[in-house]
Amino acid sequence: MFLKRIQLGLLHVALTITLLPITSTLNRVMINELAFSATLVALLASLPYLFSPIQLAIGTFSDRNPILGWRRTPYIFIGLLLCFAGVVFSPRLAYLLQENFALSIVPAILAFGAWGMGYNFAAVSYFSLATELSGKNGRGKTIAVMFFMMVVSIIFTSEALSHMLEPFGPEALNSAFLSVGIVALILGFLGLIKLEPRHEALKHQEARYSWRQMYTALRENKQVLLFFRYLILMLVAILGQDVLLEPYVAEAFKLSVSASTRLNSVTGTFFLISLTLGGVLENRISKMTQARIGGWCGVAAFLLIVVSGVLGSLSMFYVGISLLGFATGLATVSNLSLMLDMTTVDKVGMFVGVWGMANAASRLVGNLVGGALRDGITQLSGSAVFGYQSVFAIEMLMLLGSLWLLRSIDVQSFKAQVEENFSYTERAALAGDS
Repeated sequence: MFLKRIQLGLLHVALTITLLPITSTLNRVMINELAFSATLVALLASLPYLFSPIQLAIGTFSDRNPILGWRRTPYIFIGLLLCFAGVVFSPRLAYLLQENFALSIVPAILAFGAWGMGYNFAAVSYFSLATELSGKNGRGKTIAVMFFMMVVSIIFTSEALSHMLEPFGPEALNSAFLSVGIVALILGFLGLIKLEPRHEALKHQEARYSWRQMYTALRENKQVLLFFRYLILMLVAILGQDVLLEPYVAEAFKLSVSASTRLNSVTGTFFLISLTLGGVLENRISKMTQARIGGWCGVAAFLLIVVSGVLGSLSMFYVGISLLGFATGLATVSNLSLMLDMTTVDKVGMFVGVWGMANAASRLVGNLVGGALRDGITQLSGSAVFGYQSVFAIEMLMLLGSLWLLRSIDVQSFKAQVEENFSYTERAALAGDS
């Protein structure tokens, strides 16, 4: 099973490294170097989250419709090919958009859409396969390996991209994205070789839930609904900066594309540190306290990021994003842990689905609203830097609002607590999956 866990981790890494260039490097290039509106860029970068409801359909369809005896492998393969196409063609179409927007907008949407659709095809399939191969007793170890490999891949990919983009130019960008795509395909193929058994009955299959069922579950308990509102507010605030952070550092500090790409290695490192520390403190500090610490760290991070631009202090900015990476890890993991404590054993699968819905919706809303606010405030103020700082300040206020809501949440008031044990690393993997 150890080799299969590594293979599943390779699939997770393959998908992750196709996401990173688009959501970090390309969004900065399109906003700063190519002068596209942040709203348009946010919309294109949010397509995986816009398409996320399709995961329910793909998961159910693949359960019932194996291809050549395989339930998951063909869908993972299709997803990887679509992600490869997206990561290879998206930078080329970004430059074509600048030359002729009207003729290039549809192909650009198709390229970004292929990437977004591929993400959803592959992710739901290999997580389902991970569940089926591991069973309940081995699920925690499997997801821990997958998550650890994912975070490490983010750190190394961002470093590799930063080197490939120096000196920066369209050819360097296209070449770097092509290299990432090829590596992703190779890792994906290695992950798929003899991974899924053919013509074999599944030993374990998670229940699938519709959006209506998940919405009904939210309404069953007022505390659940309150927690869900808190969760959305917190996630929109802490994840909504994804498409804005690199363009901001380009405007405020004039960092090169290669230097701004390296930011992901900083946030990824501190996310990993928060994961490790959270695991050590899990039995010593309550989940509610960890959630509060994560939220307040996020508030401090946004404050430092805003003030660093006012003072022109790059060192303060790096402290801010380090704290943001730490806050993101601690807050998301502890809050998913609370979510799992706030349900009954017969609805664990459903509430994991609710988490996925909250995560996808929050990224979508955070990216789109953040991009639109940045554009609007920039137009009114005449300062792009002030536009970014205003969005970060609003996200800081949203985090404060989420902390205020957290005060009203009482885990003990729930009718029952979950009986199934979720390991800390498993919760982290579910929280960090993007």
